[in-house]
Amino acid sequence: MSGDGPVLVLVGPPGSGKSTIGKLAAERLGVGFRDFDDDMEAEHGKEAGDLVVDFGRERFQELEHELLVRVLPQHDGVLALGGGTPTAPGVPELLAPLHVVFLDVDLDHLLKREGLVALHPWLMPNPRAHLRQMLTERRPIYTRVADATVETNGRDPQDILEDVLAAMPVR
Repeated sequence: MSGDGPVLVLVGPPGSGKSTIGKLAAERLGVGFRDFDDDMEAEHGKEAGDLVVDFGRERFQELEHELLVRVLPQHDGVLALGGGTPTAPGVPELLAPLHVVFLDVDLDHLLKREGLVALHPWLMPNPRAHLRQMLTERRPIYTRVADATVETNGRDPQDILEDVLAAMPVR
């Protein structure tokens, strides 16, 4: 890596703990934390889920790519990407020079996440079916863009953090 961009990028499905672990990692590393979903909302004035509805998936992914091109060189801390961001065309190439960790979680643990369905109304009316399909489609992409995978199922955030930090290259 050239020194430009985040020291750590977290990817994974909604509810995998990217924001929670990202904040803990940033604190431990003494760097800033940034949530890409917040960047999208600040840029476009609506939450990511609403933007997908308004623009459609293809245009939304174009907007994600455009913003990520600007965000990556500006941020040298920890970046938590949106759950679908790594699936956007061109994003895997943007992530290639960065250290990326995939926070993996299984379907049963995702369904136990309090508030997940309320935060992501597109999961209705059948959250289990939607999440199963999403995990099936996205897991290979998460794995491909990541340098390391850390399982989060039922684990304490501090334990997950230790595994994430252990997977980072020595600086």
